[in-house]
Amino acid sequence: MFETSTHSIDLSRLTGNVIRRANQPTDAALTPAERAAMIFQAARKIEELLSIFQIDCQHDTQTSGTPLRVAKMFVNELMRGRFTEPPELTEFESVSNSGEMIITGPIRVHSTCAHHLLPIYGDAFIGVLPSATGNVVGLSKYDRIVSYFSARLQVQEELVAQIGKYIMERTKPSGLAVRISAVHMCKTHRGVYGSHESRMVTSEFFGTMSVDAVAKADFARECLALGAAR
Repeated sequence: MFETSTHSIDLSRLTGNVIRRANQPTDAALTPAERAAMIFQAARKIEELLSIFQIDCQHDTQTSGTPLRVAKMFVNELMRGRFTEPPELTEFESVSNSGEMIITGPIRVHSTCAHHLLPIYGDAFIGVLPSATGNVVGLSKYDRIVSYFSARLQVQEELVAQIGKYIMERTKPSGLAVRISAVHMCKTHRGVYGSHESRMVTSEFFGTMSVDAVAKADFARECLALGAAR
């Protein structure tokens, strides 16, 4: 199915010959040529894997294009957050010193479990206590941040931490809370074949939010209200 091609580009510059963890980005974003090369090389390996499973994807009309489709899906969608630059944030000076928390959500989470390569889906909620000297970003940017870090092979606990760390570093709020409630298909589609109603909830608190019990309780209450309002 795949012939020798100019797509045999050396991709080692992306990591400086250092293998990265599944949810860590490469050192550089993919160029168009490198993206095509990665898809091409991955498709060949996926075809090889399917052949091990005794699937003839060269002659079976149902799977003849599957290796290439799957390779494109992983590079361009499921793991795009590893191979692209972080989202650009339009930042504004905080004009309010009221100390009131800004809470946004539910933000859709679509990720892939690093353990079994099965989907993780659910909702994220972000609570921000702006700093008098820090910046705030437009609400849609929080969605972009969640999408960017979700588009990797992830573990939910680390996904929450990555989102929070990025927001803290870029906007320097006084306090921050990140919560994700998600279904893991490695539980619903294998093993115990659990219910899709069963979710995993993880939260991370940063800055003043990490020590303010009242703010934590307010955030939790608002997350429940926002989730119920859908």
